[in-house]
Amino acid sequence: MSGAHHILILGGTAEARALAAQLAADPALRVTSSLAGRVAQPRLPAGEVRVGGFGGPEGLAHWLREHKADAVIDATHPFAGTISFNAAVAAAGVHVPLLALRRPRWVAGPGDTWHCVGSLPEAAALLPGLGERVFLTTGRTGLAAFAGLDGLWFLARSVDPPEPPLPPRTQVLLDRGPFTVEAETELLRRHRIDVLVTKDSGGPATAAKLTAARELRVPVVVVRRPPVPGGVAVVPDVKGAIAWLTALVAPAVPGAGPTPPRSRSR
Repeated sequence: MSGAHHILILGGTAEARALAAQLAADPALRVTSSLAGRVAQPRLPAGEVRVGGFGGPEGLAHWLREHKADAVIDATHPFAGTISFNAAVAAAGVHVPLLALRRPRWVAGPGDTWHCVGSLPEAAALLPGLGERVFLTTGRTGLAAFAGLDGLWFLARSVDPPEPPLPPRTQVLLDRGPFTVEAETELLRRHRIDVLVTKDSGGPATAAKLTAARELRVPVVVVRRPPVPGGVAVVPDVKGAIAWLTALVAPAVPGAGPTPPRSRSR
């Protein structure tokens, strides 16, 4: 592994695991995936893995220098805004190239009834006018935004138990995607759901609920994702990330041409 290009993947998503698997197969690359540690039993990617925060942008910059990272790929969840901001500041400070891998946003289609909002509190403010039985699929954090809605009933789904405070009338469903349209349709019917609340995380793993809501004519409140920090290059998939990295450190990446590795000052 001596002399290998060291790539830090800020991960936790399916795309991050797929990217790590491809890169870790090449002996010319050293791959470290960083997980936030918010899920009790995360799906571990290939290559080296670290768990936990860095201590803000200064801590991340120190880690990049100490471990001689050649590139950072931010493949975190689209709503992991803090680490994305920290990565942009840290990478710029130590002159390490940074890429954001962001799956495309969901797009409403014919038959969808979507209400797009900018935050969870905005979503909560809309709910009393949309229905009494709510399916919350916004993750285990942030349910405090709905805690004051004691007149509504909530089905809250997350991988791990949600963090309090919760709405007083809440049933917790612990489950992990991917989900099927058939299962999501049955779930909405069984719990007599009037309205679905979700974050615009994109991707196919949890998109089945949107199809189910469309077929059952259930309105959906969609929380818009935060923007990628300014000046950071963005690709929509693993293929795009591989192409970016190939151009950066060719021919270390599988399938790269004969161009020699580029040298950079730190």
